[in-house]
Amino acid sequence: MKRLHVHVSVDDIKRSISFYSALFAAEPSVVKPDYAKWMLEDPRANFAVSTRGREKGLDHLGIQVESSDELHEVYARLRQAGGEIIEQGQTTCCYAKSEKSWIDDPAGIAWETFHTTGESTSYGDGTGENRARIAHEKQGACCAPQPAAKAASACC
Repeated sequence: MKRLHVHVSVDDIKRSISFYSALFAAEPSVVKPDYAKWMLEDPRANFAVSTRGREKGLDHLGIQVESSDELHEVYARLRQAGGEIIEQGQTTCCYAKSEKSWIDDPAGIAWETFHTTGESTSYGDGTGENRARIAHEKQGACCAPQPAAKAASACC
């Protein structure tokens, strides 16, 4: 079964943990000095916050799967969706070992597709994520290729 992944960059990890724990009526399953993750069942989501993003707000979205077969199914969907796919492969990020790939949606939001294969005692050195960012000619965030800087525009 697949799980929606949302990663939000925050300034204050303790305040964010308090807020989201109240919002979800659940404590995070992983808490580190710079990171927290909730593995929610209702709604089925992997919701994470960290202080490692380039700026506050939505860092990236994703689809987490539970098996290699599901991962290959999602990879086929990425190819069907079109766009440049960055195949990162095996990596360590967010205190977990995973196999992952990245794609940007038409709005420029980075989508991560991944299968977590184990835990890690470190956040990760960013090696794989940096290769993905370089391939996308992007810089920044924790684990995701980041969209190019946009010119300021007026709103509504």
